[in-house]
Amino acid sequence: MKITIQVFTIFFFFLLGMSNLAAKDMTEITGQVKDQKGESLPFVNVMLMDAQSGSLLTGAVTDEAGNFRIESSKGGKMQLVISSIGFETFESESFEIQSGDKKDFGAITMEEEIAALGEVTVRATRPEVIIEPDKTTVNIEGTVMAEGNTALDVIGRSPGIYVDQNGVINLNGRSGVTVMINDRQTYMSAEDLANFLRAMPADNIKSLEIINNPTSRFDAEGGAGVINIKLKKNNIDGVFGSVQVGGQYNGQFAPNTGVTVNAKKGKWTNNASVNYSEYAVFNDLEINRNFQLDEGISNFDQESRITTRNRNLFFSGGSDYEINKNHSVGVSVQASGSNGKDVSAALTEVSNPGTEDRNFLRSLNDSKNQNRRVFANFHYVGLLDTLGTKITTDVDFTNMNSNAEAVLSNAYWLNQEESQAVNDRIRNINSMDYNIFTAKVDFTKPFGKGRVLETGLKGSWVKSDNDLDLARSLEEAPYTPDPNSNRFVYNENVLAAYATYKSKFSDKVSFQAGLRGEYSDILGTSVTLGQENSQKYFDLFPSVFVQHKVSKDYQIIYNANRRITRPNYRLLNPFVFYIDPLTTERGNPNLRPQYAHNLEMNHVIKGAYQFSLGYSLTTDVFQQIFEQDEESRTTTTFNANLDRSQNINFRAIVPLEITPWWNTNNMLQVNYSQWKSMIGDAMLDVSQVSYMMRSQHNFILPKGFKAEIIGMYMGPMLWGQATIGAMGGLDAGITKSFAKEKFTLTVNGTDLLRTQVIRANVQFDQIDTTFRQYRSNQGVRLTLRYKFAQGESFRVSNRSGSTEERNRLD
Repeated sequence: MKITIQVFTIFFFFLLGMSNLAAKDMTEITGQVKDQKGESLPFVNVMLMDAQSGSLLTGAVTDEAGNFRIESSKGGKMQLVISSIGFETFESESFEIQSGDKKDFGAITMEEEIAALGEVTVRATRPEVIIEPDKTTVNIEGTVMAEGNTALDVIGRSPGIYVDQNGVINLNGRSGVTVMINDRQTYMSAEDLANFLRAMPADNIKSLEIINNPTSRFDAEGGAGVINIKLKKNNIDGVFGSVQVGGQYNGQFAPNTGVTVNAKKGKWTNNASVNYSEYAVFNDLEINRNFQLDEGISNFDQESRITTRNRNLFFSGGSDYEINKNHSVGVSVQASGSNGKDVSAALTEVSNPGTEDRNFLRSLNDSKNQNRRVFANFHYVGLLDTLGTKITTDVDFTNMNSNAEAVLSNAYWLNQEESQAVNDRIRNINSMDYNIFTAKVDFTKPFGKGRVLETGLKGSWVKSDNDLDLARSLEEAPYTPDPNSNRFVYNENVLAAYATYKSKFSDKVSFQAGLRGEYSDILGTSVTLGQENSQKYFDLFPSVFVQHKVSKDYQIIYNANRRITRPNYRLLNPFVFYIDPLTTERGNPNLRPQYAHNLEMNHVIKGAYQFSLGYSLTTDVFQQIFEQDEESRTTTTFNANLDRSQNINFRAIVPLEITPWWNTNNMLQVNYSQWKSMIGDAMLDVSQVSYMMRSQHNFILPKGFKAEIIGMYMGPMLWGQATIGAMGGLDAGITKSFAKEKFTLTVNGTDLLRTQVIRANVQFDQIDTTFRQYRSNQGVRLTLRYKFAQGESFRVSNRSGSTEERNRLD
């Protein structure tokens, strides 16, 4: 440990001393983009092209004031190309510029398209990354990444992000990421969110905002950070949208289809999307467990296959009305439904020390589930003066109900005499209902010269009702109640207030400081057991950001914050769920929130290369625990609070342009993780250095073809009691646009080498267990998309929403 700290300290000061980094002279091109009325145009694509070959050299997106600034290490004959939906593409005359020169285009006026509008396709091979003090923006629109992939795909390929086989999103080696869409919380559990993002075409996404350490403006919930998905917005007085259909085959066929429509007429702006998708996988699982008995070791060898198919239907719609140029109101609605079926067939062989006899257990778990969710949002945005003083309000309501029924059928026999098997059944009926109401107001006041004050208030009220009905029967006899049945009611009220202030120390050093306070009042009641668990606490969550622009090619960004992760509602329920007769999962009503203290220093070179060093200390960290009963030879898993975990991470992001038609983005992430806590009567004190490498290659090929290859490798890592083995993967895809790029056909292959196999073991105290799991990730996906657009240009204002409570449903 001392050596690791010494190496970390030396490396920290090495990065800190990089301020003397030599920078090559860069060409600088600036300007401002406006419409015909003289109003600034934000978020417009600006591209610097090679005038002779027509290839893209680099690009930028205009800021909120319509300004752009492009830097390039190249000189020669160039051309500026500016494009935005609803406007004619602007192409400058070719101009000569040398390395180190500066050129200001001044004000550039974009002319509106009056006739039918065809979407502008930016032929960039990799997404542009814009690095700001408090976030990193990845522009997806018009890139190869956007075509033929899903939202979950592009999230998993973004800087610092890894999506595991269950669809759980990890940021910088940490789970607990909050996902937002257009500044609004998704209100979904990890499983629901993964299914929704698999159904969302990446072509609908404009950009991703990756916020490693959120400011105090964001809810304190979520220890790992925030990902904000920015969808495309309509810029035409008329309609535009897309229709896509496709499917994936990985041993099972899973179709998907969707329609997205955006429309505006006068002061009304409307949007709607409907997506249907199926998610189908085989999950092959092998578990080997050893129990230390007085007579010797008893070995459990289990093999199982879980067949899963979920059918998901998701609707999202919204309407905004512009009262006048300074005030607008709107509503948005999301409604979703899913039906799932899981069939798990397992065979377990048990050895008995001191005898040759072997016991066998064959289990069949047939499970069906239904989920329904409705989310509604009302919002108001008001601009109070010409300086940008703004007030926004949001009121949200969410209702979700889930019903699941499973029958676990078991057969027990000795040696090879299966015909003499004894049978029993365990029936599990589980119904859950959640209601969440949130309201918030935010106020922004600019004071000029980069000084901005933001304040806000928020309240959330949550109630959940979970009823678990367990019953057993021998052979085909009637079911009798199981004493582990339980009804659990959970109430949570959180009141919050925050303030942030942004300013400058000098022309080169700016800062943002904030403080958020949250009061939580929580009551969990087991109606069946007559038990109550009450928690009331007030917490402060500070955040600080400092940006030092050492030179035009080099900046250092420092940030620090404190975050909280409250337990998932379901995990607080003292339920008992049978995976098989020998393996159970139970809830823990005594789970406490975990707190994360985060520090990060990010070095940015030439606006593209990132070298980051971070530290995170998490206290009361909740983690899945394995517990064995040697006498009954059963295993129970549950979540409990460990004392603490530490994480030191280094991240390098290196984009390279090998040729005008071949670009690559490479990432290396190294983590040192330490877990320390008493678990029962044993001390868990483990640490390990792990790493992940990812290389993404994008190609523009002749005759309108585009291709992408992604390779990933993860070294061994620790996760609490478990040690997870190394794993790699290789994905590839090819895209072809035709019919004037209105149609796009994409073929993607995933896990081509069938190497995404999870191997893990738990060697702790009396526990001796190994796992091997492979989900049927190897497959091929085919997608056909049609894009349409027609109308006159217009402007849409941004909306803001709330919150984080639904993210904790499971």
